[in-house]
Amino acid sequence: MNISMFFIIFTLVFLFQTLVIKKRFIDKLDFSYKTRKYLSLALYITFFGVLMYPLARYFPLVPNWLYFLLSLPIGVIFLTFIITIFHDITSIGFKKAFKKSKISTKRRNFFKKSFDIGATSLIFATNIKAMDNARHIELEVVDVKINNLKKPYKIVQLSDIHIGGLIDYKFIQDLVKKVNILDADIVVITGDLVDTKLEFATKALDELKNLRSKYGTYFIVGNHEYFHGVKPIIDYVNSLGIKTLENENLYIGEPNQGFYLAGVYDRFGFRYGAFEPDINKALENTDDFPVVLLAHQPKYLNDLEDSSKIDLALCGHTHGGQLFPFNFLVKLEQPYVKGLHQHNEFTQVYVNKGTGFWGPPMRLGASSEITILNLK
Repeated sequence: MNISMFFIIFTLVFLFQTLVIKKRFIDKLDFSYKTRKYLSLALYITFFGVLMYPLARYFPLVPNWLYFLLSLPIGVIFLTFIITIFHDITSIGFKKAFKKSKISTKRRNFFKKSFDIGATSLIFATNIKAMDNARHIELEVVDVKINNLKKPYKIVQLSDIHIGGLIDYKFIQDLVKKVNILDADIVVITGDLVDTKLEFATKALDELKNLRSKYGTYFIVGNHEYFHGVKPIIDYVNSLGIKTLENENLYIGEPNQGFYLAGVYDRFGFRYGAFEPDINKALENTDDFPVVLLAHQPKYLNDLEDSSKIDLALCGHTHGGQLFPFNFLVKLEQPYVKGLHQHNEFTQVYVNKGTGFWGPPMRLGASSEITILNLK
């Protein structure tokens, strides 16, 4: 999909949501005409922010305070649209119930106004809560039993950081401090590290040189790296002392007591026509010790005819849905949305909800995370 087509579809989707909010929610509120007029104006300004966001995202020359204001409208309209749908369905149900009841018109009007005030308050509260959630990164600690692993290891997983815009060098600097106190054996970054032109990301990327662990930091590309020059990004990340696993593996740990860490390109490479994942190449000569695979999308596991050599796959991509109820839509596309799962009798998979965020600085029902995986 080219940029023009993406922008057209993007605009139409949010225009539809905006019109639904206007016609099905604001116009039906039992508020004064003046109040509804101001709410409509706020909605139109928010939609204008949606149109400006792609320019700010991919050409991040605007100051951070302005970028913050332009990044919020996507989330605000989406969450308001969802609450509008629930409000509309519930209102229809109440109308049908009232027709069969003997409640007076005065009581009905009071109930309608109270319900509208409650729904409007819920919209404001939900958006504020989602913004506050995105300010915090939670630490997820997961114990994973690995067959034939002779010694325990601690892996710290980061994923979907999306450097660009609000995810800047200060964010990465703080993130590095959080990771370094965890005393990891290795740190892995499972894709979507960069989400802007490389020239705008280098200052933040440079902070990753300060990551500390016993056996180093390892990276695989996600689908967003393909949008911004996958080869230059790989080369720059490698120059920081972070090893990009490109359909390959290496041994981690003490002699005869460790495991193989393998990594593949993202499955988006099939559409891109280069940098395609090759599991056979990635798993060459890994028969004698357990294997941990880094693969950006959980869906990649479904592409494999045989995963018996893979003990644990570490993935990202889904953001855990990022904004409820988007997680239900993600489930239609990906087999797993978040957490640890038993993929089959041989393979477990862990899906990180993302350490950063994409689009609006908002999360609802899916916190940002740093994952500690204790392999035992």
